[in-house]
Amino acid sequence: MRFLVSNDDGVLAPGLAALAEALSALGEVTVVAPESERSGFSNALSLDRPLRPVRQANGFWAVNGTPADCIHLALNGLLDFEPDIVVSGINSGANLGDDTLYSGTVAAAMEARFLGKTAMAVSLAGPGARNCGPEGYAAAAAMAVRLIENWGSLQLPNRTLLNVNVPEGPLADIRGFRVTRLGHRGRAQDVLTLEDPRGREVFWIGLAGEPMDAGEGTDFRAVAEGYVSVTPLQSDLTRHDALPDVARWLKDL
Repeated sequence: MRFLVSNDDGVLAPGLAALAEALSALGEVTVVAPESERSGFSNALSLDRPLRPVRQANGFWAVNGTPADCIHLALNGLLDFEPDIVVSGINSGANLGDDTLYSGTVAAAMEARFLGKTAMAVSLAGPGARNCGPEGYAAAAAMAVRLIENWGSLQLPNRTLLNVNVPEGPLADIRGFRVTRLGHRGRAQDVLTLEDPRGREVFWIGLAGEPMDAGEGTDFRAVAEGYVSVTPLQSDLTRHDALPDVARWLKDL
């Protein structure tokens, strides 16, 4: 099995190293990741400058671009093979609910839709994720491996990805897996107004809003109760149940 691995925390991120090492027990791993952190870049592609992949001493490719750039480049010219699965992560923090709209980790997996195959984004959900080394990602890496080991029995529509969030903590504390839907967050905190060294007003984006829809069946609830949340996602953003209402409205214009 051939894996293409990326992330949005950068090519030096401990979560990326933990994921690549874990997957190497299952097959051949190729890593193409941003040269520095690109969190919150969503599905952005760099169209105003060329991309420059640089091979690192450990064999990873570092790219001066976004997570989506990395997968797009890998699938459309950099690699001389087509991977079986694209896996993105392990992200240093949760990607739950509305986070998926902004997440570069999820976007890297979403870019794999060009393969017409299922991809997977993996995140470590917990406040300590940003401050731990590779050992802190061991449980999340083990859960990713368990999912991949059973990949052959998974049947999903084409152009689908799995958004996986693993609760922070030791492997023994994880209670299992739950299939979930995306929850929703409330409005983000206000921006922080600051002054730069030259006396100019600057703004810092506030923290994400607290969960507003974290009920039964949501990814928020599963992680809070100690389960690995697995949410199938698609790139089709159409609100299909609204089509008849919009059609009736347009008919009267």
